Amino acid sequence: MTDAPDDDARDDGPRGGDLFPDTGLSERDRAILALERRDWVTGPGAKERAVREQLGLVPVRYYQLLNALLDDPRALAHDPVTVNRLRRVRESRRGER
Repeated sequence: MTDAPDDDARDDGPRGGDLFPDTGLSERDRAILALERRDWVTGPGAKERAVREQLGLVPVRYYQLLNALLDDPRALAHDPVTVNRLRRVRESRRGER
Protein backbone atom coordinates (compact mmCIF):
# COMPACT_ATOMS: atom_id res chain seq x y z
CA MET A 1 0.00 0.00 0.00
CA THR A 2 1.36 3.43 -0.93
CA ASP A 3 0.63 6.93 0.31
CA ALA A 4 0.19 8.25 -3.23
CA PRO A 5 -3.18 9.88 -3.89
CA ASP A 6 -5.63 8.15 -6.19
CA ASP A 7 -5.90 9.57 -9.69
CA ASP A 8 -9.57 10.24 -8.95
CA ALA A 9 -8.63 12.48 -5.99
CA ARG A 10 -6.58 14.93 -8.06
CA ASP A 11 -7.88 18.45 -8.48
CA ASP A 12 -7.45 18.95 -12.21
CA GLY A 13 -10.36 21.18 -13.01
CA PRO A 14 -13.59 22.82 -12.02
CA ARG A 15 -15.17 21.60 -8.83
CA GLY A 16 -18.73 20.53 -8.30
CA GLY A 17 -19.84 21.28 -11.83
CA ASP A 18 -18.51 24.85 -11.75
CA LEU A 19 -18.15 26.39 -15.18
CA PHE A 20 -15.01 28.23 -14.10
CA PRO A 21 -11.79 26.78 -12.69
CA ASP A 22 -10.47 27.83 -9.29
CA THR A 23 -8.14 30.73 -10.06
CA GLY A 24 -7.46 31.92 -6.54
CA LEU A 25 -10.14 34.62 -6.52
CA SER A 26 -12.06 35.20 -3.32
CA GLU A 27 -15.69 34.21 -3.11
CA ARG A 28 -16.65 37.90 -3.16
CA ASP A 29 -14.61 38.51 -6.33
CA ARG A 30 -16.25 35.54 -8.04
CA ALA A 31 -19.67 36.85 -6.94
CA ILE A 32 -18.90 40.28 -8.41
CA LEU A 33 -18.00 38.73 -11.75
CA ALA A 34 -21.11 36.54 -11.62
CA LEU A 35 -23.26 39.62 -11.07
CA GLU A 36 -21.63 41.27 -14.08
CA ARG A 37 -22.41 38.25 -16.27
CA ARG A 38 -26.13 38.72 -15.68
CA ASP A 39 -28.36 40.53 -18.15
CA TRP A 40 -29.69 43.70 -16.49
CA VAL A 41 -32.70 44.48 -18.66
CA THR A 42 -34.97 45.00 -15.65
CA GLY A 43 -35.96 48.39 -14.28
CA PRO A 44 -33.68 51.09 -12.98
CA GLY A 45 -31.90 50.34 -9.75
CA ALA A 46 -32.22 46.54 -10.03
CA LYS A 47 -28.49 45.98 -10.27
CA GLU A 48 -27.70 48.31 -7.38
CA ARG A 49 -30.36 46.58 -5.27
CA ALA A 50 -28.82 43.20 -6.10
CA VAL A 51 -25.38 44.52 -5.15
CA ARG A 52 -26.70 45.56 -1.74
CA GLU A 53 -28.77 42.44 -1.10
CA GLN A 54 -26.49 39.74 -2.51
CA LEU A 55 -23.07 41.17 -1.73
CA GLY A 56 -23.78 43.52 1.16
CA LEU A 57 -21.90 46.34 -0.57
CA VAL A 58 -22.84 49.89 -1.41
CA PRO A 59 -22.70 50.46 -5.18
CA VAL A 60 -19.72 52.84 -5.01
CA ARG A 61 -17.59 50.20 -3.24
CA TYR A 62 -18.85 47.53 -5.65
CA TYR A 63 -17.66 49.52 -8.66
CA GLN A 64 -14.30 50.21 -6.99
CA LEU A 65 -13.80 46.49 -6.44
CA LEU A 66 -15.00 45.66 -9.96
CA ASN A 67 -12.60 48.16 -11.50
CA ALA A 68 -9.69 46.63 -9.57
CA LEU A 69 -10.79 43.15 -10.66
CA LEU A 70 -10.59 44.16 -14.31
CA ASP A 71 -6.85 44.66 -13.85
CA ASP A 72 -6.35 41.38 -11.96
CA PRO A 73 -4.95 38.55 -14.13
CA ARG A 74 -6.73 36.02 -11.90
CA ALA A 75 -10.08 37.57 -12.86
CA LEU A 76 -9.16 37.33 -16.53
CA ALA A 77 -8.24 33.66 -16.09
CA HIS A 78 -11.48 33.02 -14.20
CA ASP A 79 -13.90 34.67 -16.65
CA PRO A 80 -12.16 36.05 -19.76
CA VAL A 81 -15.37 36.83 -21.65
CA THR A 82 -16.82 39.04 -18.91
CA VAL A 83 -13.53 40.71 -18.01
CA ASN A 84 -12.65 41.50 -21.62
CA ARG A 85 -16.15 42.87 -22.29
CA LEU A 86 -15.94 45.11 -19.23
CA ARG A 87 -12.43 46.25 -20.16
CA ARG A 88 -13.73 47.30 -23.60
CA VAL A 89 -16.59 49.22 -22.00
CA ARG A 90 -14.19 50.92 -19.59
CA GLU A 91 -11.81 51.90 -22.39
CA SER A 92 -14.61 53.29 -24.56
CA ARG A 93 -15.85 55.41 -21.65
CA ARG A 94 -12.34 56.70 -20.99
CA GLY A 95 -12.11 57.68 -24.66
CA GLU A 96 -15.32 59.72 -24.37
CA ARG A 97 -13.92 61.90 -21.59
